[in-house]
Amino acid sequence: MGSTCKLDKKAAAKGRTAIATTLEIKGITKDFGGLRALSKVDLEVQEGQIFGLIGPNGSGKTTLLNVITGYFPPTAGLVVYKGTNISGLSPYLIAKRGIVRTFQITSIFPNLTVEENVIAGSYLKTKGSFWGAFFQTRVYRKEEKRLRQKATEILALLRMEEKRNVIAKALGLGEQRRIEIAIALATEPKLLLLDEPAAGLNPTEALELVHVIETIRDRGITLVVVEHNMKVIMQLCSRIAVLDYGSKITEGTPGEVANNENVIRVYLGGKKEIA
Repeated sequence: MGSTCKLDKKAAAKGRTAIATTLEIKGITKDFGGLRALSKVDLEVQEGQIFGLIGPNGSGKTTLLNVITGYFPPTAGLVVYKGTNISGLSPYLIAKRGIVRTFQITSIFPNLTVEENVIAGSYLKTKGSFWGAFFQTRVYRKEEKRLRQKATEILALLRMEEKRNVIAKALGLGEQRRIEIAIALATEPKLLLLDEPAAGLNPTEALELVHVIETIRDRGITLVVVEHNMKVIMQLCSRIAVLDYGSKITEGTPGEVANNENVIRVYLGGKKEIA
């Protein structure tokens, strides 16, 4: 009886470990003709983690996000999401599974209001039809009410309730970045990939962004953050991987990465101050 209990505990522990891994990147390689953009990259992102991905321009960070989200098929290797191989699936099917990304260049609907932008993001998860919208059926009206309530909750989370009726293009860059994150949240992601979310932000806006991302994590969403702003990445992430020329040169805690000789060489030419 005692040995059976021990086996049960071991099995349960293994089960918990499997569930805790949200994303596995196994030997991902990506070639564009004769150019190798990624070379045998391995990563593992745990559930509820904010995982950082850094490296110089051209190191392969955005290419890796594109492979994860299906915009580029890998030349070799696997993308495994919650134990399932999703390599080669279309971006739409990957998004339906709960993996959503933002882009370096802000991608919003500039002529819609803030609220309309968020509602637009919700349509990935709706069951409405063209004819329902055309005839304004009861089901369609009920769904629209639900989407507006959902948009209100997301805007409250991002501290943008007061801007809900403002045309998006009239807002500053920092608020437009938050709209883009709001659109992504409207798709109900389980894994959110942020590509350069602090790009172009002043220090105050960057600090506000840190708080927003931490709030998102606290709601049970796992995040991978690609970022050049080292203060943001070091403050946010529990674990960081560094790419250089398409290869992973190190991975570890913020402290380990900041003091790694290869990272210091890549970023500062040998000067020992990175964050």
